[in-house]
Amino acid sequence: MVKEEKLKAVEMLREEIEKTPVIGLIDMHKMPSKQLQEIRKSLRGKAKIKMVKNIILKFAIDGAKKEKIKDIEAFMPKQPAIILTDIETFRLYTLVNKLRSKTFAKEGDIAKEDIWVSAGPTSLMAGPAISELQQAGVPASIESGKIVVKKDACVVKEGETISAVKANALRKLKIEPMEVLLNIVAVYASGDIYTKDVLILTTEYPQMLSQAFNNALNLSVSIVFPVKENIKHLLAKANQAAKAISGLAGIEKKSQKQKEESTKETSEKEKETATKNGGVK
Repeated sequence: MVKEEKLKAVEMLREEIEKTPVIGLIDMHKMPSKQLQEIRKSLRGKAKIKMVKNIILKFAIDGAKKEKIKDIEAFMPKQPAIILTDIETFRLYTLVNKLRSKTFAKEGDIAKEDIWVSAGPTSLMAGPAISELQQAGVPASIESGKIVVKKDACVVKEGETISAVKANALRKLKIEPMEVLLNIVAVYASGDIYTKDVLILTTEYPQMLSQAFNNALNLSVSIVFPVKENIKHLLAKANQAAKAISGLAGIEKKSQKQKEESTKETSEKEKETATKNGGVK
């Protein structure tokens, strides 16, 4: 890119930054192009993603007149892109966070959870692939000229770095264990910078609130502190305690015996009355 083209690119980006209320920085490291195109398609009409070089982005931000916009440079990744939108910051992050897709693992990826290979036939023909699968920890054999996985096997543990051998084996088995989403590292809006540790609260905060409520409810029940939210639990607890006490004291059995005697007495009186009335009740 010649100097004139760079200057034009900087000016165009600066203008977009100045007229857009919300600007996000994205780390594009290990972002597959296929998934990026799918995300762009999903965001069409809502937000625009632009791939930019660091130097172009830096000059564009430096030239922008927005309040404290330069502060976002501290979070600029090595492979940046920006997202431009008028959607409120946390709504934007929630929207983007839902746009997840699966992809094949690559050497050096970290497993977010255990990766399993299920038992059963594969589409792989007998050949060198069987030794590659076995090296990756897949219990494979040949049946009717095709490779078969003999039993379920965990080939990568959660938190483990995926090796080239295991990544290749998973690809051959068409297993896509890695999750892809836009990695927004910071968002600028109205002079404020929202970093990822703040943005992520849009997904974690509801769970934290739910857990806090459950903890408070359990505590209030255990110390017998009545409020409208726990009264049903306290009544159920009291009922269970009453039944336990009555059982120990023999009250429940005595009450049942009295009930049976009362029922028997009523039945006898009804028979006696019926007899006096000539067999008619």
